[in-house]
Amino acid sequence: MHAEVIIDIPFHDVDSMHIVWHGHYLKYFEIARCQLLDAFDYNYLQMQASGYAWPVIESHVRYVQGIQFQQKIRVRAILREWEHRLKIEYLIFDAESGKRLTKGYTSQVAVSIATREMCFQSPPVLLERLHAWADFNAE
Repeated sequence: MHAEVIIDIPFHDVDSMHIVWHGHYLKYFEIARCQLLDAFDYNYLQMQASGYAWPVIESHVRYVQGIQFQQKIRVRAILREWEHRLKIEYLIFDAESGKRLTKGYTSQVAVSIATREMCFQSPPVLLERLHAWADFNAE
């Protein structure tokens, strides 16, 4: 399961050399992650309504080549794990050439909003949403 977004790099995301500041890559990951979560109808508002928060507990970014002002990028988010955590892999490509520019991943865990306790397995609501999405797309 994956989702993609196209982003035009704005001036406020770059440094004096017109290269994207390293911290903004996580923002681009987040934009693609929300698109992925929307695909199976379990984005942050649905998470909250189901009684769970899903904080990011780990992130990693490998900067392959700098991204520049006004460059169009394609960010792909790929769901890799979901049974005990959400592990999402990200690939950033130049939208025109297809050249890979960056890769990384984030991990999120379910936390009960009521008790503030971390869950050691994903709650049934996530698995239900994923199964519903898989069933719908299999038809």
